Amino acid sequence: MSEEVITRQLVVFSLGEEEYALPIADVHEIIRYTEPRSVASSVSCIRGVISLRGKIVPVYDLASRLGCARCEDVAEQKIVIVEAASQLAGVVVDDVDEVITVDADQLERLPSADEAAIDSIVKLDDRLIVLLSPAGLFGLSAEIAA
Repeated sequence: MSEEVITRQLVVFSLGEEEYALPIADVHEIIRYTEPRSVASSVSCIRGVISLRGKIVPVYDLASRLGCARCEDVAEQKIVIVEAASQLAGVVVDDVDEVITVDADQLERLPSADEAAIDSIVKLDDRLIVLLSPAGLFGLSAEIAA
């Protein structure tokens, strides 16, 4: 009787010196950084909106949302277009590094973390990569629309 190993593919990107990842199934596409059009919002992590093939997509400042440092070189930044709850949103990242495949035993939940945006931590050799939850990242978007 063989045991089936459950694997997940993740898109790994950087914010400052830290590595983060999103499930590849939730990543719609990755585009070069273009300055979003400013919109009035009470949520400080929204940078604005972009038009992506005729659709208006909100763009979030992921470093601000997570409270971490980021590279100030805008020329190197990317926008990762993520699909969450059948809506598209963009997140600004410093750089997209790679796509990795991990086994379920390489993922560890954070029992003490009270952050809906964090799904788990990926233990990959000597690296620790924070796996983000798109639903948790954009949980505020339902409140913004209301």
